[in-house]
Amino acid sequence: MCLGEQVRGREWGLGRETSFSFPGQKSPLDNPGSPKPVEIKAKAPEKPRKGPAEEAQMAAAAAMTRLDINQHRARGSPGPSSLKMDVKKSSAAHNEARSQNSQASSNSNRECRTDLSVNGVYFICPLTAISVHKTEREAHIKEALLTRLVDDPIGSSIMMIHTFNKDKEKVKIACETLAKYIDNICNNPTEEKYRKIKLQNKVFQERISELEGTHEFLQSIGFERKTFQLPGQDHEDDFYVLNEKFLATLEQLRQYKDDLLNAEPLRLQLDRRIKVFRPTPQAARFELPDDFYNLTAEEVKREQQMRSDAVERNSMLRTKAMRERNEQRELKKYNYTLLRVRLPDGYILQGTFYARERVSALRAFISSTLMNDWMPFQLVAPGGHKLKDDDSLFNEVGLVPAALLTLTWDAEILADLEAAGQNHTSILKPELLSNVQTLV
Repeated sequence: MCLGEQVRGREWGLGRETSFSFPGQKSPLDNPGSPKPVEIKAKAPEKPRKGPAEEAQMAAAAAMTRLDINQHRARGSPGPSSLKMDVKKSSAAHNEARSQNSQASSNSNRECRTDLSVNGVYFICPLTAISVHKTEREAHIKEALLTRLVDDPIGSSIMMIHTFNKDKEKVKIACETLAKYIDNICNNPTEEKYRKIKLQNKVFQERISELEGTHEFLQSIGFERKTFQLPGQDHEDDFYVLNEKFLATLEQLRQYKDDLLNAEPLRLQLDRRIKVFRPTPQAARFELPDDFYNLTAEEVKREQQMRSDAVERNSMLRTKAMRERNEQRELKKYNYTLLRVRLPDGYILQGTFYARERVSALRAFISSTLMNDWMPFQLVAPGGHKLKDDDSLFNEVGLVPAALLTLTWDAEILADLEAAGQNHTSILKPELLSNVQTLV
C-alpha cells in the first residue's frame, strides 16, 4: 500500500464503516456533482481577512502605540540604549507583519480546499472573540495585547509577561523579583533608595530586563525612566524611578503585585468548528488537513513502511514493555481529532477536539446543540461498544484522528416521552438546522 492510498477505518481503529484519506487524496465515495458545503459560523465570528498593506499598517500602528506609551510615561529623556530598544521593537513589528502577510496567503490557499472534512484547526481569542488558525495564534495574541495596552496597561503588561515568555522558571523569578521591589517600597515608603531601580544592575539585567512585558509593567505602575549621575561617579546611568505621587496608593501597588504573582498565560480556546450534515452514507469518510497530525513530514512518509510491517510485528511474540511502548507512540501521533455523531433523526453533528480531551467534553458539546439538553443519551463507538467512562481520553479509546459515533436515547426516558406524546423528529436547535450542509 503506497502513501496516499485510502486507509480503512479498521486499520486506524475507527471501526468497520469508517474510512480515512491522507490530505489531497480522493476517495471513491467523492461525488463532484454534489453541492459544496457551506460552513456553519462558529460561536465567535471569523475575522475578515485584510489586504497585506492594511495588515502591515495594523502591526506597525500597534508597535508605534507601544512606543508612544513608553515615551509618554517616561517624563525624562530616554537614553540611547532605550531608543535603540524601541527602534528594534518597531522593526521587529514590521518583520512580524510581513510574516503575517505570508501566512495570510497560506491561509487563503488552505480555505480554497473543498475536499477537506474541516479546513484546519482554529482557536478563539478571549480578548477579541476572533477565530484564528493555529499557526496565527502567537501573532494574534501579541497584536491584541499591544493594542489593549492603551486602555489597560497594567493588566495587559501582566498578561504579556506570562504569555510572551515561554521559559516558566524565568517568568517565576522575574515576577518574584518585581514583587520584591514593590514590597521594599510599601514597607519603606520614606526610603528614597527603594524607589530607584538601576537598569545596569546585574540582577535587573539577568532576571527582568530581557523578558517581554516587564518594562511595560514597571512603567504602568508608576516608574519613570530617567538618566542621571550618582554622587562620586563620572558617568550617567539609566534608572527606573517611582513617581512620588504613587506613594499615596500603596494598597494598589500591593494589589498589582498580587495580580502579577497569580496571573496565568493567556490561552486561546479550541474552536469546535461545528457543522451539521444531512443524513448521508458518507458520514464515515474523513479527509483531514495536516493540522491534525503530530508528525513531521518524514514521519508521515514512514507510516507506509510501518503499516507494511504491522502484520509481521503483530505476529511476533512481544513483551509487555514492547507493547506498551508501541501503544504510547500511537497515543502521541495526533494533537486533534475530528468527531462526528449520527443523531437518531439521521443528521450528523461534527466538531474538532483535542486528541487528549475526555469523553465528557464530547457529551457537553452534544448537549449544547440539543433542544432538550437535559435528556440522557448513550454514545456508541465505531466498534459497537458504548462509551461508559466519561473520564476516558479520546486517544485511549481509539477515537483519533477521526471517528463516527452514534447517539442513542436512554430507552426508559424515551419510552416515557413517547407515552407523553412528545415529538422528537427534530432534536437539534433551530439555528443549527437552518445552516445544515450536504456532505460530499
